[in-house]
Amino acid sequence: MFKIGTFYKCFKFSKYQELEDGLRDHCIKRQIKGTIILTPEGINATVSSDKDKALEDLNLYLNNLVGEVMFRFSFSNTSPFKRLKIKTRKELVPSGTNGKCFNHKGKYLTPAEWHNFVQDSKNIIIDVRNDYENKVGSFRNSISPDTKNFREFKYFLKKNKQNFKGKNIGIFCTGGIRCEKALYSFEKEGLTDIYQLKGGILNFLSESKDKSSWQGDCFVFDERVTVTEDLTPGDFRQCYACRRPLSKEDLKRSEYKKGISCHNCFLEKSDSDRIRYAERQKQFDMKKS
Repeated sequence: MFKIGTFYKCFKFSKYQELEDGLRDHCIKRQIKGTIILTPEGINATVSSDKDKALEDLNLYLNNLVGEVMFRFSFSNTSPFKRLKIKTRKELVPSGTNGKCFNHKGKYLTPAEWHNFVQDSKNIIIDVRNDYENKVGSFRNSISPDTKNFREFKYFLKKNKQNFKGKNIGIFCTGGIRCEKALYSFEKEGLTDIYQLKGGILNFLSESKDKSSWQGDCFVFDERVTVTEDLTPGDFRQCYACRRPLSKEDLKRSEYKKGISCHNCFLEKSDSDRIRYAERQKQFDMKKS
């Protein structure tokens, strides 16, 4: 059984590059795989291991280096990651803005408080994730900005700010980090009554006793593709050409070719792209066999 830990921490992290080598050694010794992103505005990661206490040791290691880091756990029978990746970047999430997470503090709602908040029809609920994530599952009556990537979110707010003024707005994402980044864009448009789901969807599904306000699966950025409301791996697969999630019905469509295309990206990719993807899939199949 693999234990999966998701965490982030927003803080001014001027020496973020100095942590990389020691962190890599620590994870390799404990057979921890996953993705860890180190930036000047904090740390963001999802990691996993089947070794006893490996993630707890990592939690303590980070607490000693950067202060308290809260892990949220789930489980899978198979590893959700093939390797360990530690990346240094300028932003925790590419946003296309100048906002820094540690300069913008939100108003957090616990899962129980969030459940009550979304029941009130006077409140506006915005899913700050991308359109393909929203289609897999979301909170009932929430608004999707229909973005292809998070950098587009600021344009959605600019276009719709008049509809949101004077309203209590609840925002959510997978683990909470995109909500932290989105606060800058809300403030820039003069929207200040913003409440965010603490720990994101994953925390809600883990802690909430009443999950009736949620429907569908939650998209995750690893080999599981999605998780159910019980945080077990869902039935969706992923198109390795465009990274979008695919249902069982999607896999039966004529546009779907494993590793090459799906109905979402069939018209987006060129013939040369598909030739390249086909060769990549061929190499992958040979390696697997």
